[in-house]
Amino acid sequence: MSASSTALQQFVSSHGLKLEVVARAHREQAAVNGDLAARTSKATVSLWCSGQRRPKGRNAEYLAQALSKAVGRLVTLDEIGYDDVQPQDLPTLSPDPVAATTDLGRALMDISRRDLLQRAVYVSAALALPLGYDHEAVDRTLRARRPGARVGAADVAAVRNTVQVFRAADEQLGGGHGLTAVTFYLTDAAAPMLSGRYENETVRLDAFNAVAELAYLLAWKHHDLNQEGAAQRYYLLGYQLACVADFHGHGAWMLRALAHQALNLKQPEHCVDLVEEALRRSAGRVDAQTQALLLITSARAYGATRQGGKAAAALLSAEDALARADEPVADYAMAAGPAGATISSHTGKTLSELRDYKNAEKHRRAALAGRDPEQFRRIHALTLDELAGTLDSQGQMDEAMATWGTALDLMDGITSARNTESIKAMRATMRRYQARGVPGAAALSERARKALAA
Repeated sequence: MSASSTALQQFVSSHGLKLEVVARAHREQAAVNGDLAARTSKATVSLWCSGQRRPKGRNAEYLAQALSKAVGRLVTLDEIGYDDVQPQDLPTLSPDPVAATTDLGRALMDISRRDLLQRAVYVSAALALPLGYDHEAVDRTLRARRPGARVGAADVAAVRNTVQVFRAADEQLGGGHGLTAVTFYLTDAAAPMLSGRYENETVRLDAFNAVAELAYLLAWKHHDLNQEGAAQRYYLLGYQLACVADFHGHGAWMLRALAHQALNLKQPEHCVDLVEEALRRSAGRVDAQTQALLLITSARAYGATRQGGKAAAALLSAEDALARADEPVADYAMAAGPAGATISSHTGKTLSELRDYKNAEKHRRAALAGRDPEQFRRIHALTLDELAGTLDSQGQMDEAMATWGTALDLMDGITSARNTESIKAMRATMRRYQARGVPGAAALSERARKALAA
């Protein structure tokens, strides 16, 4: 038996893991990282354990991440005997987030590093990193540096304006639009501000807030392209920058962002811890609408972990917070669009997790009514897709098909891997409908095929 198989076999045995469980976790981890063709079986894992076969390509990395999820901590390649495999850089919280901002931006601009970043592995265990982060020590280090060029309020305003322009464009054209341009702007214009000589402390904090929003925007862009490892790294970077500026408010919001990504990937481990920390940290320090958005994320986390009672309580708390909202919303929370529509949308997601499809339908319709379909074209299309899925779950096939048809109209011209995955899932449902002889299913399937080919 080889050294690698001995280590893997010992790990699997010592943790009482069944081979079929490891195989399923491996397939899921591969899918999270965009490898939808993985066909890992119990027999495959058995061959890896016996040493008769080695994982090819990135399968060793996926295996380490799958095992990390299974045992609830980070499992390294060395630990399972694949010390000769060169992994992608694992996500970290850098002791120098300013240098990390520049380096991460340059990674996409450097052809030799671009593929490594775009194919970086999403690590669910890394969600625990922010919970023990010492932001004060990092801030002291940053303050001790010799300042660079002068930075004023106009410089910060320029970054915020850039974020708003590209955020609006994303809703029309998808996350793939302008990715290189935004990355170059981060590296060339925004990152140097973080080492500047500021007019006053307010400008310094505003600068870190603005660049954190830019990091969030880049994270979302990568997420919308299914480049989840890269997205996670930008979310973690945004968290560090936000903590410098506003630990209790913006920092809490970035914990929400990390939890959202994990929930969308159906990786709920640590999500409850993240959102509970966000709520604890932000209590009494953020406006009511931002608080409502944090609460609705906690409801989703509870729903994803089958804590129905806590999910229901969080839903009610979010509605109560929204009802008393009478203050301006923080800039960082504006990315979600109208708070009421966002809360309705995530209430629908939570109720779907709890299999309450009738009420999920009601809230998804409310989300659609709460957003301008022209201004928020991308999210409107995805919400229509979710509504169609809810209708399908209730056996309302004709209305589901009509809703999917409208979603296809809005998705036209949007560069988004999430749209692509939605259309693929739609086609799979249409094959089921066709097998049952549902009128119109073949025509909708053909529309979806053409959309994928475009």
